[in-house]
Amino acid sequence: MTDKIADVPEAPAEAVSPSGINHLVLNVRDIDESHKFWTEIVGFKQVAELHPRPGRPNPPKMRFYSAVNDGKLTHHTVALVESANLPPPADWVLANSQVAINHVALTMPNREAWLKQLAFLQSRGIKFNWRVNHGVTHSVYVNDPNGYGVEFLYEMPREMWENDIDSGVNWLENLPTEGPEALVDRTDTPSFGENAAAE
Repeated sequence: MTDKIADVPEAPAEAVSPSGINHLVLNVRDIDESHKFWTEIVGFKQVAELHPRPGRPNPPKMRFYSAVNDGKLTHHTVALVESANLPPPADWVLANSQVAINHVALTMPNREAWLKQLAFLQSRGIKFNWRVNHGVTHSVYVNDPNGYGVEFLYEMPREMWENDIDSGVNWLENLPTEGPEALVDRTDTPSFGENAAAE
């Protein structure tokens, strides 16, 4: 017993930063409709769902989805919970939205994968709400069936923004949202901070 007490760490002076967000749970109106979006449009794989068990005879309708990274699944990246009382969906907007989650940002493995996903989304008739080059990412924003924004992005090289994240986040270039012009990706995004001064 004494050993266990000795192992209790002393409280640090400030919070210990997490290494990232592990997963996100979204309330959805219709779990089957949302399942189609997250699997057929986003490309996630369903890996689990809640089943009745002792102590939980009537679980909520809940499914778990994983991104595939280097051929490996995680336990889940996104989970969906059916909540029939959600308000009706609306088109996604960056500000003054009616949904609590503004958008979910999904990192594509690289620029080539991102360009293929843009072409795929367009081929499926998915509306591009916003096509933008940020100083830190190149992005497209679409809607899920519940009005949540879903951002597909690829990250710009870290050395382009790490010395002035604020300027990188604030820089943007709005691009067309329809037609072949929406699939064009310029590679001349500026650098920020010390690297920019050295150029």
